[in-house]
Amino acid sequence: MNSQEKPFSQACENNKGPILEVLRHAFDDRRSVLEIGSGTGQHAVYFAAQLSHLEWQTSDLEQNHPGIRLWLDEAGLPNLRPPIALDVTHPDWPEGFDAVFTANTTHIMPWSAVERMIARIGAELPTDGVFCQYGPFNYGGRYTSDSNARFDLWLRQVDPAQGIRDFEAVEALALQAGLELVADHALPANNRLLEWIKRG
Repeated sequence: MNSQEKPFSQACENNKGPILEVLRHAFDDRRSVLEIGSGTGQHAVYFAAQLSHLEWQTSDLEQNHPGIRLWLDEAGLPNLRPPIALDVTHPDWPEGFDAVFTANTTHIMPWSAVERMIARIGAELPTDGVFCQYGPFNYGGRYTSDSNARFDLWLRQVDPAQGIRDFEAVEALALQAGLELVADHALPANNRLLEWIKRG
C-alpha cells in the first residue's frame, strides 16, 4: 500500500469543517484527546493540524490501523499519535486523556457496545472532561429526515445490530456515567454533535 492508496471517506471530507467549529470551543482548554474509531484517519489529521494545542490519540480496531498510519505518516504532525488497538467492549483502555471524540460509531456498534463505551468514557474522564459524539440520532422515537430513515433501513439490512440510536436512550446512558449534556449542535446532512461534560 502506498500514499496513493490511502483510504478515503467523502463523508469525512464533507463534515470536517462543521465539526471543527464545534471542537474549537469544546476542546479549547483540553490537552489530550482520545478519538474512538478513527476510521480512515482523515478526521485525526485535519483536527490535529487545526487544534495544535491538543495531543490527538487515534484508535480503532487493528484491521484499520494500516490506513490510518498512511494518513498520519503523510501529515507528519508532532501532536498526532499512532493508532492504538481499542475495542470498546474490552477492558484495556488508554489513560491520561481529558477529552474524547467519536464520529459515526454509535450507529454501527451493537447497542451493548454503545453501553460499554459510554460507561467507560464516564469512568475514565476526569472531572470536567469533555466527550463530543457526532452522528445521526432519532428524537422522540422519530427520524429527523427521510434520508436518515433510509440510512437506518440500510444499516439494519447490513447488520440487524446496527441502527440510528434514540437520543433519549443515549442520554440515559450518559447520565448513568456521570456525563451531562451541555450542547446539542445541529450539523449538516441531518447529523448532530452532542457535547457532554463529566461532572464530579
